[in-house]
Amino acid sequence: MDLAEQLIESWLINDRLNQYLLAEVGIERLNTPLVKGKAVDAQFAHIHNVRLMWIKVAMPSEMDRLQKLEKGSISILELQTQLAASGNVVAKIIEEATRTGGRVKGFKPHVTAFVAYMVAHEANHRGQIELALRQAGVPLSDKAGYGLWEWGVR
Repeated sequence: MDLAEQLIESWLINDRLNQYLLAEVGIERLNTPLVKGKAVDAQFAHIHNVRLMWIKVAMPSEMDRLQKLEKGSISILELQTQLAASGNVVAKIIEEATRTGGRVKGFKPHVTAFVAYMVAHEANHRGQIELALRQAGVPLSDKAGYGLWEWGVR
């Protein structure tokens, strides 16, 4: 497997971890607020909306099939669908960058750093979601918490 395939696979594992966490949160805990900050559903929406920010710069032709998620009542199905769609477009951006010199339009220094940046950003928000649930008294199960680290099976 070459580096481009490894980067794309790493990104897609990260994307599947978001879907795994969203499924574990479930509809009953989706609107759990942080003690201070964004509610759980807003954290997932923020992940998607930041992806849109980069898609708009790096691959604007893909924006027409994506929608920004606004605060309010965001359904779990809407989150699942939009995260999957934006995740696939980010994979296209990574693939394109690896074919065309290793650069993502609007991002410095290179595609590997872009993938690291995106994964770090999303992992930060997964941590905030886990913390929000714990503080609200409805934590993830140990199985789900450890499952977020099982990159080899996701």
